[in-house]
Amino acid sequence: MITGNEIRARFLQYFEERGHTPISSSSLVPHNDPTLLFTNAGMNQFKDCFLGDEKRAYSRAVTSQKCVRAGGKHNDLENVGRTARHHTFFEMLGNFSFGDYFKKEAIAYAWEFLTVEMGLDKDRLYVSVYTDDDEAANIWHNQEGIPRERIFRFEEDNFWSMGDTGPCGPCSEIFYDNGPEVGCDSPTCTVGCDCDRYMEIWNNVFMQFDRQPDGTLIPLPKPAVDTGMGLERLTTVMQGVQSNYDTDLIRKIIAYIEKLSAKTYGNNKENDVSMRVMADHSRATAYLIADGVLPSNEGRGYVLRRIMRRAMRHAKMLGFEDPILFKTAVFVLESMAEAYPEEAKRKDFVAKVVQNEEERFIQTLGNGLRILQEEIAQLSATKQTIIPGEIIFKLYDTYGFPLDLTADIVEKDGYSLDEAGFDTCMEEQRTKARKHWKGSGEEAVSAIYKQLVEKGIQSKFSGYLKLEDQGEVLALIHQGVVVEESACGETVEVITATTPCYGESGGQVGDTGEIITAEANLRIIETRKPLPELYVHVCEVVTGAIKKGDNATLKVNAERRQQIILNHTATHLLQAALQKLLGEHVKQAGSLVTPERLRFDFTHFSPVSTEELRKIEAEVNQQIRVNSQVESREMSADAAQEAGAMALFGEKYGDIVRVINIGDYSKELCGGTHAKAAGDIGLFRIISEGGIAAGVRRIEAVTGATALAQVQQQQQSLQRLADLVKSDPQKIESRLQKLLEQQKELEKELEQLQAKANADRSSELINKVQLVEDIKLLAVKVPGADGKGLREFSDQLRDKLGSGVLVLVSDAGGKVSLLVAVTKDLTGRVKAGNLIKPLAEIVGGRGGGRPDLAQAGGSDTDKIEMLLQAAPEQLKNILL
Repeated sequence: MITGNEIRARFLQYFEERGHTPISSSSLVPHNDPTLLFTNAGMNQFKDCFLGDEKRAYSRAVTSQKCVRAGGKHNDLENVGRTARHHTFFEMLGNFSFGDYFKKEAIAYAWEFLTVEMGLDKDRLYVSVYTDDDEAANIWHNQEGIPRERIFRFEEDNFWSMGDTGPCGPCSEIFYDNGPEVGCDSPTCTVGCDCDRYMEIWNNVFMQFDRQPDGTLIPLPKPAVDTGMGLERLTTVMQGVQSNYDTDLIRKIIAYIEKLSAKTYGNNKENDVSMRVMADHSRATAYLIADGVLPSNEGRGYVLRRIMRRAMRHAKMLGFEDPILFKTAVFVLESMAEAYPEEAKRKDFVAKVVQNEEERFIQTLGNGLRILQEEIAQLSATKQTIIPGEIIFKLYDTYGFPLDLTADIVEKDGYSLDEAGFDTCMEEQRTKARKHWKGSGEEAVSAIYKQLVEKGIQSKFSGYLKLEDQGEVLALIHQGVVVEESACGETVEVITATTPCYGESGGQVGDTGEIITAEANLRIIETRKPLPELYVHVCEVVTGAIKKGDNATLKVNAERRQQIILNHTATHLLQAALQKLLGEHVKQAGSLVTPERLRFDFTHFSPVSTEELRKIEAEVNQQIRVNSQVESREMSADAAQEAGAMALFGEKYGDIVRVINIGDYSKELCGGTHAKAAGDIGLFRIISEGGIAAGVRRIEAVTGATALAQVQQQQQSLQRLADLVKSDPQKIESRLQKLLEQQKELEKELEQLQAKANADRSSELINKVQLVEDIKLLAVKVPGADGKGLREFSDQLRDKLGSGVLVLVSDAGGKVSLLVAVTKDLTGRVKAGNLIKPLAEIVGGRGGGRPDLAQAGGSDTDKIEMLLQAAPEQLKNILL
């Protein structure tokens, strides 16, 4: 039996032999496409090629692409594990033509691969075309010999696009007949039926158009081909099974779950669903995290968390009490290492992320169940049987409870779900998510820059060696339009043939400086790098006018650049120190390098302690004193990886990369600017550490003169404190400790004196008791007491009162504090909260509490006497 791995390899080999360049799968995190949550098709990484915005060294390509589809309506995810075909993670085999071949060749390749290479029975294959695509229909009939009656025409299903905008066009699908035994038994069952008999296995998309935001279809510069074939589906056909989950691609994961759970797949329907869910979600979890996505409450991280928690819930249904998903995720990476070796190298990191999330969810699951049980108890008390949509959504959104979990828990007790209310909450959330969704985290590259590069306009960066250089002005852009010149007072983007200015990228901000021509002087506000070969200087024209073709002198702000390179070099030392002291699981999750400071985000699963921060700071400063040379070398990406250079998750690197070595201590892929030696940094100081997302911490630090200034400022503050407490700075800790102990003693004495005074005052005040109906009321002002003082005083008064109601009020600190106390024997007639509410309103406040004790605050001290006078009447109203 042919394996799934063999099918993948033969597909790639078939097309490579026919002139297609094999391209590695791109990350599941799309680059340069803010419209996509995840990579969901093989063509995503070629979008600009289809649009004509990017030219590559090849016009034919073949890939096996990792894909994730987990968006849409809430029940999409719930189908995974319950049907034979639904997945969150899958592999898309694809062959692509960028203006090379078109329909005739694409159809020939598809038919030959399936019928000759794979040996499928032609009589079990059917095809479909777009409604009016006579060209494709004729090719299938005349070229490949498909009978007309086996060529179906569809409209909606045969026009493909990757989203609301972008490349699109008619498509032609190939279906495999699984046989009547798996059909719906309907006499009208045929291609297009929703049953599993006729299964789509191949889709040729003939890219002819670019869909605009207004829906307009613009013809692409050159027609192209995008093929998609699900590896799991073809493997199902080749291995003679009816479900994707029964292929060796996924069945081996299920077998591993069988081993861990001591349960047998096929013996119990619900257990089978749970095993399939765990198998599929383990694949999505493993590869999303390996590509740099971390569980969180927004964007991609939120989708990942939903997938993980659904898998964890099904693990619990299988009897697992302790974390287990981290083991299945590692198994996935190991078993698919042949196809995705780089991701397999990150298995330890993936395991730590998953295990940490599992431990969090075990606690969350318990909290969610408790909330559900409380809601059921309230409904039972009011004899209602429908769980409100708001509660279902809260369980779903906050605690990871899918609808079916909530339904399973409550249905046995005769309760149903308000699904309409749940859907309303879901729609509100989707609307809010669309409003706040910022896409891939990258801005789409403006078309104008791509057009300039297409015309051969490129910039050479000389800033590693120079801070001043000359270059011809190749292009000027003003307000998004290419212009020939720009005059004084205007803001203009300047592109030169050569520049020493670093363009913002890799977390390092762009350079500032000046541009001088024979007739103009410009201030460089910032330098950008929208494309690898293009540096754009955003400038203000200070004097004169700059023209295209001018010879320009570009000068970097040297002092600012020096501060940046110190912070950037320190970032490398910091990452190496974190890995050494916290563990190899530490990976960069983001960074920002400015002249003022550095910010480094990294994966770690607990707060970094004060002692750990001290050691990290000491480690970096030790490396600064070692003063290792900083060396840079260019080499192939493969050679850099083999040499052990650290790379950023999901980052796109070219064939040639720049490797930065700081002695033997740090080795990273990095295109930024750096110091000549570690000692140039001078001093490194951490100024803050905190969490920014689940499993992601952030350290902010300063270096050089800024770090020294901070130390001096702290020393000055310490001296001022020492002067205040009349101590030497070296002895200030012991002096403060002694003062605090003295303060505690004084506070204790004051409390004792206050208690004695209250006791004496209580005996005096008890004579002011009034009788309201048959209940004793004592309503008095207690000058200077805070909330705590009122509570303590009320205890003494209640003891003396025996039975009755207390209303105590004070004006401490210019604000009103109010307390109402009711002795236990009267709470059936008078609730403290009911009495305090109208009284608090008199002084502009509000409050509440227990039936026997309630407190409130207010702002109007002038109305305290009015409050005391109103107390008897308000108590009487309650008693009526």
